[in-house]
Amino acid sequence: MSVAVPARFRPSVLGPALPGLAALIALAAPPVRRFWTESGLAWPYLVAVAFAAAFFAVPVVRAWALWRGVLDQPSARKVHTVSTPLLGGLAVYFAFALTVLFNFDFSRELKGVALGATVVVLVGIVDDMLDVPAWVKLAGQVGAASIAMSWGVILNLAPNWLPGYVWINLALTLLWFITVTNAVQFLDGMDGLAAGLGVIAAAFFSLAAIQTGQRFLTFLSAALLGACLGFLPYNFRPGGALIFLGDSGASFIGFTLAGLAVMGEWGQNELVGLVTPTLILGVPLFDIAFVGVVRVVTGKVHGVREWLAYTGRDHIHHRFEALGFTRVRSVLLIFSIATTLGLSAMLLEQATPRQAVVVLLQAICVLIVIAVLETVGRGRGR
Repeated sequence: MSVAVPARFRPSVLGPALPGLAALIALAAPPVRRFWTESGLAWPYLVAVAFAAAFFAVPVVRAWALWRGVLDQPSARKVHTVSTPLLGGLAVYFAFALTVLFNFDFSRELKGVALGATVVVLVGIVDDMLDVPAWVKLAGQVGAASIAMSWGVILNLAPNWLPGYVWINLALTLLWFITVTNAVQFLDGMDGLAAGLGVIAAAFFSLAAIQTGQRFLTFLSAALLGACLGFLPYNFRPGGALIFLGDSGASFIGFTLAGLAVMGEWGQNELVGLVTPTLILGVPLFDIAFVGVVRVVTGKVHGVREWLAYTGRDHIHHRFEALGFTRVRSVLLIFSIATTLGLSAMLLEQATPRQAVVVLLQAICVLIVIAVLETVGRGRGR
């Protein structure tokens, strides 16, 4: 079956990929790699490698998606108006995996996150191509989280004296992975939004890992940051996106960010260790919580199955657009909010529990203002 392709999707395929390929080959040269690492610049080197890999891979994946007709069609609940290729997440995953495999050894926990992310990407690709039911995607996420947990990626929130604390920690870890994965996926509704939030969150996780001396986490977050950055020029651009992340990309970014949060030791006490990743991921966590509460209160969903399958224009970017912001300004405003919360998280390195509570209350005040704006936007959207 032939698929009509807009004119802006018909230029040469390999032309845009060549600069990325050339940069990737240059960065992979042993003298170049040795110079960066011996100069103490391993982190920017990894960002550059992942960026070049993604910048090269995106046009190739886009061409394949066009050839196979894997397109996101316009609909009433979507903001784009032309059929757009999916599977951009495959290029982001390729860049991330290539950077990780090529540049440093795996820790045990990192192996678990990488294997779980691979499952999430595979399920997402199937969904992008076949549009699978919500319960299949949820089952894939549960399986991916279980793989990560089997490699030791587990939250330690329940105290040891509590009966069944091991099972409580496992349940909380599973809930965390599923929540963050879906929270980022739900925000993949405007050009550049999900990938941009991935850049911001990965950057702040990198800074927090540097502050706390966590080498593996620094490198892992650098790979994710660079991969998302390499995707953005094709997705967040004048004239509209040339390709979308798709379910595979948004789910991969969310799952990897969730894994970074669980793997890290973010503070000298448990409260700081909990608040730091929560603030870094504050925007997607706030959005999924706010939207979930509103949907239940207004009677739009009555159970987990309905909540997973429900689709609508009621997320933070939709509300800002309803307030009169353009789509670009809505995305930039959300980036600003995420950056503000991330900067707050950076204040917690040496914070006492009392100081952490003050920072958290400050962030809550910011989110209350956003909730009020969203409520106004909800009324105008209707």
